[in-house]
Amino acid sequence: MCFLTRGLSLLLAVLLWAPWWALHGAPLTELSGDQDFQLFLQRNLEFTRKIRGDVAALQRLVCDTLQLCKEDELLLVRQDLDIAQAPLEQCHRRTFQAETCFSQIRAGLRVYHGSLATIRALLPGHAGLVDTLQLDMANLSSNIQQQMEDLGLATVTYPTENQDPVPTFSSQFHHQVGGFFILANFQRFLETAYRALRHLASL
Repeated sequence: MCFLTRGLSLLLAVLLWAPWWALHGAPLTELSGDQDFQLFLQRNLEFTRKIRGDVAALQRLVCDTLQLCKEDELLLVRQDLDIAQAPLEQCHRRTFQAETCFSQIRAGLRVYHGSLATIRALLPGHAGLVDTLQLDMANLSSNIQQQMEDLGLATVTYPTENQDPVPTFSSQFHHQVGGFFILANFQRFLETAYRALRHLASL
């Protein structure tokens, strides 16, 4: 029985880490020792960590100001809202390619950049924090774009105007819950992006 338990625990650990473990086969060996690429990764790991901290600060403000703190208590309301999670599966799939991962990070940053208008409307007294967060997001996206160009990777240039409509809500309460889930989704997106960058730095 003890042997079976240890075996199941090992299998679970392997399954949980499989997406990131599989990246060791990613076609990036020619970049792993590049000092400029490693510097880019380290700088933007710090940048991503700062952005995560600012999002966490906004989440605390939503909790303190609007009394919206626990995701599991709001799941039923979420069903009535059109709040999507920006995809980032390209950053942890077996067929990992740097250009598709970086492009998807940039696309997600663009989506959340527009969605933060919802948060600014909910927390008008903290518009400065939202503005700083949006500026940092734009800079991170620009850093990734520049690095992709330096590496000769395929890039996607998006129009400067926001093509993704800001979410609309049928009531003030739905607006508040929508803002809560925008921040929750963005935080999960950032965590995945951070793990992808950190993994690349460890190759």
